[in-house]
Amino acid sequence: MLKIRRDFVDEIVAHARRDHPDEACGVIAGKEGSDEPERFIPMVNAARSPTFYEFDSGDLLKLYREMDARDEVPVVIYHSHTATEAYPSRTDIAYASEPEAHYVLVSTRDPETYEFRSYRIVDGVVTEEDVEVVEPSSKADTGSDGLHED
Repeated sequence: MLKIRRDFVDEIVAHARRDHPDEACGVIAGKEGSDEPERFIPMVNAARSPTFYEFDSGDLLKLYREMDARDEVPVVIYHSHTATEAYPSRTDIAYASEPEAHYVLVSTRDPETYEFRSYRIVDGVVTEEDVEVVEPSSKADTGSDGLHED
């Protein structure tokens, strides 16, 4: 089960709406050994595509170096689907390379609502998991670090 703060859900949905009709993508990092997302990091979709997302290789290298320096791992890897349901595509499954991460998909195909779902993807096997949305605590890091703002 993914336990995620409401402000992170709001940030993901806002990012997806901003980048629509292109897919949005990003990471929420957390401390090594923890399953709790703590730091929201929106990324740029280098593909600039409504049907595909790709992290910029330079930005991704910078992000992983930064996470290593902070003893963090990618707890959530998210992206949006702009015209289809929030379910991993064959391409999403093929590119899933973090077996410990929660893969979150948000669908913005309906301008009035959104679908928000989470999956584990390990060795090509997709397993949907429950999502528990919680209120942030007062000590939480509620903002992004601005690393990859549009």
